[in-house]
Amino acid sequence: MRFETSQSMKLGQQMKLAPRMIQSMEILQMPLAELEERIEQELENNPTLEVVEPQADEDTEAVGRSLDELRDRRAKKPSGERDAKMDAMAAAPARSESLVEQLQHQWSLVDVDERTASLGAMLLSYLDADGFLRTPLETIAERANVAMGTGDSPLSVADLEMALKAVQIFLEPAGVAARDVRECLLLQLDAMPEREDAPEAEVIAAARRLITDHLDDLMKNRLPRVAERSGLSLAEIKRALELMKRLSLAPGRQLVDDSAAGIVPDAIVEYDPDHDRYIAYLNDTRLPNLRVNQEYAKLSRDKNAMDQRGREFIRTNLSNAQWLLDAVNQRRSTLLRVVEAVVAAQRDYFDLGPSSLKPLPMSQIADQLGVHVATVSRAVADKYLATPRGVVALRKFFSGGLSTKPEGADAAEGGEDLAWEAVKAALREVIDAEDKSKPLSDDALAEALKKRGIEIARRTVAKYRDQLGIPPARLRRTF
Repeated sequence: MRFETSQSMKLGQQMKLAPRMIQSMEILQMPLAELEERIEQELENNPTLEVVEPQADEDTEAVGRSLDELRDRRAKKPSGERDAKMDAMAAAPARSESLVEQLQHQWSLVDVDERTASLGAMLLSYLDADGFLRTPLETIAERANVAMGTGDSPLSVADLEMALKAVQIFLEPAGVAARDVRECLLLQLDAMPEREDAPEAEVIAAARRLITDHLDDLMKNRLPRVAERSGLSLAEIKRALELMKRLSLAPGRQLVDDSAAGIVPDAIVEYDPDHDRYIAYLNDTRLPNLRVNQEYAKLSRDKNAMDQRGREFIRTNLSNAQWLLDAVNQRRSTLLRVVEAVVAAQRDYFDLGPSSLKPLPMSQIADQLGVHVATVSRAVADKYLATPRGVVALRKFFSGGLSTKPEGADAAEGGEDLAWEAVKAALREVIDAEDKSKPLSDDALAEALKKRGIEIARRTVAKYRDQLGIPPARLRRTF
């Protein structure tokens, strides 16, 4: 084997982004809530950055800090200074208890023997977010026996079955700790007679029968088959189904509010009737009004005030503060220009609704504003608009589409360009208007859209229907 070394020269171009440019793009991409957190962190860590209080008289305001205060801050917080981060933490709501924590608390109040209490607590630790026990009892017993070793008597599945039954009976909401959907629904039916709004016993019995023996056919909307096999009439089945709609397929979610935090729109679009136009403005009043502390700027230039190390510390922070101000201002300018361009391009959406959304590639807005398409993409990312038609993701206004113009036709011959979102809106309209006793197949839906001038394939109809969360025809049928 022979090793050889050689030298070669290769020409090429490579673009390297400066750290500041990367950070500026990150600021542009941040939604409003995330930007607020970033500014809060900078205020906490950078002594040269400060907030201009509303209605403050800047000509007479004494906002400078002394050299001694600077040295104290580098060492520790001055005793009289409020900690903005601690204030935010104090104002934030306390962390809510998890599902398992709440159920463990309930279980600790149940009067059972010590062994059942221990096994029940162990079972609760296996529940998922929906409140289901999806780990087989055999697996739980095996793991527990391995953990205990050979010194204790082995744990049996029968032991766990008894503890599980107690958990299912005593804990609320009914249905928690179920092992499958059927058991979950039956547990909720078992608890119904004790409720004040309990339905008639006959309806509960019919629902129990359907869940026990015919759940699969019910899930596939095969009501005539269920009626034939169960001996129940369609009227009895429908009453039972109305009762079953009150049951939960995720009882654990009733104890934990895990819904996403409310969306904070980054911009607001309003209609101006005086000029028949839509105007857009940024929702940035939540952001503090920032500036660089001029006392620190003076200290950085005074060689007699401190040593070189101290001046470098101040200069670094002054540079960081000024960069943040520039990046935030650039974000404001870019985002507002993008939103205004989108509002102008999608005027029909705001006037007529989602079915009038037009195709709008990001490259079109980028060319119009004289920026790179990546800049538009970052400005749009995770941003929302508060509009007369509700809060809408800014990215929704950018998509491809199709043309309803006849092939070879010019602009005067009618037709229009429709965004894919508009096609989905038209599909939903067709399905909403169908006869539910004879729902339209995907082929029939494609034909109905074609009559509206929207020609798409059956498989595209199926894809969009799935994206809209609309079931196929056989599941939409009513009896």
